[in-house]
Amino acid sequence: MCLAIPGKLIAVAQDQNGVRMGRANFAGIIKEVCLEYTPEAECGDYVLVHVGFALGKVDEEEARRTYEALESLNQLGDLDTPGIEEGESPLGLGPPRTELEANSVAASGSKSSTVGEVL
Repeated sequence: MCLAIPGKLIAVAQDQNGVRMGRANFAGIIKEVCLEYTPEAECGDYVLVHVGFALGKVDEEEARRTYEALESLNQLGDLDTPGIEEGESPLGLGPPRTELEANSVAASGSKSSTVGEVL
């Protein structure tokens, strides 16, 4: 069975190849996600992510219900990525920002054309 997990977007930018990417917070675990299938998604939105691709947006209430269900089934540990150290970027984009740092960048209105500059 395949499962898409909701994550809150904390940063959005384009990588060096022009692919729309972002960082999403999954119950405290920050992961990079491709946003090419969800062009309407912005910082602060919740997106459903499957194998690294954001497939659609959900509201905060739906995300909360999903996490409660996963927690009741002891499945939140499955979000960890074996072999990747905390803070290491699997795509080589640098260490993840905290949600607070990302929100301050978003609030400043600072936009960048590359992921490395925003993330």
